[in-house]
Amino acid sequence: MNSKYLFYLLPIISGVFVALQAGVNTQLRQTIGSPLGAAFLSFLGGTLILGFLVLVFKQPLPSPQSFGEIEWYKLTGGLLGACFVTMAIITAPKIGVSHMTVMLVAGQLGMTLLMDNFGWLGFPKIAITPYKIVGMAMVIAGAYLVVKK
Repeated sequence: MNSKYLFYLLPIISGVFVALQAGVNTQLRQTIGSPLGAAFLSFLGGTLILGFLVLVFKQPLPSPQSFGEIEWYKLTGGLLGACFVTMAIITAPKIGVSHMTVMLVAGQLGMTLLMDNFGWLGFPKIAITPYKIVGMAMVIAGAYLVVKK
């Protein structure tokens, strides 16, 4: 397989994982009775697996001395992920996974258009074009159609 196609396939697989994660974490919440507890256990499992993989594949981690040199915002990825997982655990059983996911995609696309346009967080600047605005409008219209009863 051409590696170019892999970079398009991996996000689709990740999207499948997001939907599955919402369902699995919702089930965990129902079992233990707490959205924060379910999010914690979800991240604990992920942290343990990642820790194992870092050791097995000998991936570098910052030394205690250089850890303090990392800008604070670069350490917020886990916090953002925890917010996402917790919100998914709370909203999916209330509005359904498809509704939650389409709203998630609309929010992601809106933010990524801004991130690309302004080059935020070190991404290359890719201008918002009329085509992208029409595409975003179509996503919003699609979100509306998915959630319409």
